[in-house]
Amino acid sequence: QVQLAESGGGSVQTGGSLRLSCAASGDPYRRYCFAWFRQTPGKEREGVAAVDIDGKTAVSDSVKGRFTISKDNTKNTVYLQMDSLKPEDTATYYCAANPGYSCGAYWDHETSFGSWGQGTQVTVSS
Repeated sequence: QVQLAESGGGSVQTGGSLRLSCAASGDPYRRYCFAWFRQTPGKEREGVAAVDIDGKTAVSDSVKGRFTISKDNTKNTVYLQMDSLKPEDTATYYCAANPGYSCGAYWDHETSFGSWGQGTQVTVSS
């Protein structure tokens, strides 16, 4: 099973940018679909973006045009570039992974993923 470690969270003002990183270890990196989720207190985890083995991506409507998911196979790392941040983007962001060629139609469901990182906090102030 793959182990995941997120980094790159922090505090920014509205309109700012952050790049989150998710380092994967412990299992062949290329076998997995990777995704980013976010969660605020009292709410379910929300799927933000996903990338499959071939680099095909999916992004939620709430962040489309502002967030970009990518991966560097040489570093076993998945990134989430977040631009034009808004206060409503404030959340704990989690990296997730699941074995499989494709992320599938339910990539934004947390039950589709079996491996999770510990999370990194993103705070956007107005």
